[in-house]
Amino acid sequence: MAKQKKQKKQPRPRALPPKGFRDYFGAEVREREEMLGRIRDVYELHGFEALETSAVETVEALGKFLPDVDRPNAGVFAWQEAEEEAEGAPKPGDWLALRYDMTAPLARVYAQFRNDLPTPYRRYAMGPVWRNEKPGPGRFRQFYQCDADTVGAPSVAADAEICAMLADTLEAVGIARGDYIVRINSRKVLNGVLDAVGVADEAMREGILRTIDKFDKVGEEGVRELLGKGRLDASGAFIDGVGLSPEQAEPVIAFLTARGKDGAATLANLAAAVGGSASGAEGVGELETIATLLEARGFGPDRIVIDPSVVRGLGYYTGPVFEAELTFDITDEKGRVRRFGSVAGGGRYDDLVKRFTGQSVPATGVSIGVDRLLAALRMKGRIGGGAARGPVVVTVMDRARMGDYMTMADELRAAGIRAEVYLGNPRNFGNQLKYADRRMAPVAVIQGEEEAARGVVQLKDLVLGAKIAESASLEEWKARPAQEEVAREDLVAGVRAILERQG
Repeated sequence: MAKQKKQKKQPRPRALPPKGFRDYFGAEVREREEMLGRIRDVYELHGFEALETSAVETVEALGKFLPDVDRPNAGVFAWQEAEEEAEGAPKPGDWLALRYDMTAPLARVYAQFRNDLPTPYRRYAMGPVWRNEKPGPGRFRQFYQCDADTVGAPSVAADAEICAMLADTLEAVGIARGDYIVRINSRKVLNGVLDAVGVADEAMREGILRTIDKFDKVGEEGVRELLGKGRLDASGAFIDGVGLSPEQAEPVIAFLTARGKDGAATLANLAAAVGGSASGAEGVGELETIATLLEARGFGPDRIVIDPSVVRGLGYYTGPVFEAELTFDITDEKGRVRRFGSVAGGGRYDDLVKRFTGQSVPATGVSIGVDRLLAALRMKGRIGGGAARGPVVVTVMDRARMGDYMTMADELRAAGIRAEVYLGNPRNFGNQLKYADRRMAPVAVIQGEEEAARGVVQLKDLVLGAKIAESASLEEWKARPAQEEVAREDLVAGVRAILERQG
């Protein structure tokens, strides 16, 4: 008889998320929700309405607007559906993809429901987006965005409102005035400069845009080299340049460095940089209008400035563009002192809805990088400074009385106090207290057979107990007992009193 071949054992799956993804636990989720709640309050105060769109769109609807992406469907997580013909045979269907931002889905929604929506339509959206890009330190393939947009308003008053609301939002979540700046520029002004130097080729214009967007990283001289023949980067690799002549590159550099001692000086420098370009002159005029509107509302240069170095990498911007930068210093993973940098950006995109309708629809908006803003708030000590408070834990001394313990938890919840009953093995009471510590519970409720007979409960102040155990002598234990007895009917009042003492 032939020997049966032994089947190879299936390896266990690795308990790891995919590369570029991560998990979020209780405290992180609560901090994010708290921050988003504050942002939501500001947006709704300004009259914006919530919108939730599908996480999945057709690739056709998303379009190709990711920067530095030349391959079809590159930069997104995409797959092709299989459709069935009449006889049941599969055939290729639509390409679908996870959304890479909140703006492309908004354009699709507005085009679809434009006859039912008010004009202008003001909406905000919060949620995860996905980008199929190479992950790195602090760079994930799934991250949260928080957007606010106005669709159908041609006046740059809408852009000014978005910028002012962005400044208000940063202060509402805990970024102090002086720790941020909102910077505004115009894509029309840059187009005017490119017209003035005679760059008509669309591919070259996009290359110039991407190069200018690196100004903060490589500086003036680095941009000048990249606009020309190219440069050696820090690793020694040569990066090809755009190919402008020195005469063509200098007006672009002059545009980038046009910021003057005040807004009026900056606008004058920009007007000179665009030469006789009608598009450039229109952009300068729009920036002047925005500056006037913001000044009338009290938004001075300590909060919002005109800054020609702001370009924004996405190709769909058609007018004013803006960026919120946090100006305080941080220390990176190599010990170098750096500015924290950008946490939000946006601009005007008047042609995005046109892809669906064939008609130009004015639109402007801003997107906040939720994870970066949360990281900034942690660095400033605005969130995450203290230990998170878990639920009150009702311990179990007698399995037969589980209904009584659940009733205690219900009473606490009815009073607005987080509470849970211990549902593990109750045999070892020490393990129950260890569990309460791991849950960061402020109080443990204890009622054994003897306490039940007397109609009382024991309340153990776990916060005080931990502090005393760390630093106090036995005498102090006796002087400041971390456990007290209250009547069963006073359970809620007793727990609330302990929570108030804990602050």
